[in-house]
Amino acid sequence: MTDSITITPAPGPLNATVTPPGSKSITNRALVCAALADGTSTLTGALVSDDTRVMIDSLNRLGIVVEESADGTTLVVTGAGGNVPADAAELFIGNSGTTIRFLTALVALGHGTYRLDGVPRMRERPIGDLVEALVQLGVDAQCQSPGGCPPVLVHGTGLPGGRATVRGNISSQYLSGLLMAMPTAAGEVEIAIDGQLVSQPYVRMTLEVMKSFGTTIDAADDLSLFRSPGGTPYQAREYAIEPDASAASYFWAAAAIAGGSATVSGLSTNSLQGDVAVVDLLEHMGCEVDRQAESICVTGGKLQGISVDMNAVSDMVQTVAAVALFAEGPTEITGVAHNRHKETDRIGALATELRKLGAEVEELADGLRITPKSLKPAVIETYDDHRMAMSLALVGLRLPGVEILDPRCTAKTYPNYFQDLCRAAGTA
Repeated sequence: MTDSITITPAPGPLNATVTPPGSKSITNRALVCAALADGTSTLTGALVSDDTRVMIDSLNRLGIVVEESADGTTLVVTGAGGNVPADAAELFIGNSGTTIRFLTALVALGHGTYRLDGVPRMRERPIGDLVEALVQLGVDAQCQSPGGCPPVLVHGTGLPGGRATVRGNISSQYLSGLLMAMPTAAGEVEIAIDGQLVSQPYVRMTLEVMKSFGTTIDAADDLSLFRSPGGTPYQAREYAIEPDASAASYFWAAAAIAGGSATVSGLSTNSLQGDVAVVDLLEHMGCEVDRQAESICVTGGKLQGISVDMNAVSDMVQTVAAVALFAEGPTEITGVAHNRHKETDRIGALATELRKLGAEVEELADGLRITPKSLKPAVIETYDDHRMAMSLALVGLRLPGVEILDPRCTAKTYPNYFQDLCRAAGTA
């Protein structure tokens, strides 16, 4: 792929049917559960991407064998029964937040020395709250960069159990990592949440994937407290992974922007993934949504700005922001202060790029307010953030002259994104 790509406007309304690749979030959760299981699991429909590759590579380095089919979408995982076979490992996890957070908790189950590191941006992404929670549970763990950032060094002697408190307003991935490690701890583990828990649908997804692999956590209805007796390893199984709802959002948003309709197959409102709720927001903005048992179709309409708390679907902020450029009136997004600690500062970076496109943008403490103005062509920086590239490319389906720099960054979760977008828009 070239260093940049200029998006060709859609020649007319969309009439697209798309099946996105497998969910990154579910793939990496299923890999962890299968790795901790007794026996051999087969995962089908897995995502092939940078984020899943670093997870698979790291598990192999930990002595947990993951075999891939020729196309990478079927994974056979030989579980270690709640153990970590390797007594030492250096794990390079790129810029995959899910991988470093899930595996920092997983290696605490081992007996040995494990170091987890990544790209320079990863050394700016805090993980101190997770490490502190593990310390509360009796684990010898530390961050080696200022501000509680990676590399992370863990001297594992098994996870003994105990009680820990985790702040809820930073990243739900910290909690998900802890939850997946809890069942195989030596003793009872209790996790209490301090304050509001962000991205709750992702935590519920974690609990559902764990349940599929034979373990359950005693969770409060409001997800403020979690308990596990420990000593209950996962059970191997065959597990089918859903298409990625976050990836699907770009095609639904494409229909909102360019007009016409986009149908995503393999997803329904009963999905494990909370990000399917983005269709509710698009409906609120003026689109029509047809929800079926095995598909969801969005048809574009006259768009209006909305005011919305997106805490539960924070990865969808950039998608909604792209649609907001074509709405009548401002769109205000709140509840996503934690987005400043993602692959980039997703509030500041998004505001900068939307202003290039001609919008008036006010940064808020926990979000941003977008007022559409006269749009203009722009060269869009992507900050090595796949979601910046995929969401702002959608603007070019209606506005000529939108150039996306470093389109390769979409390989993090969707390597074939631009090819699929062109086919859906009729510009391939």
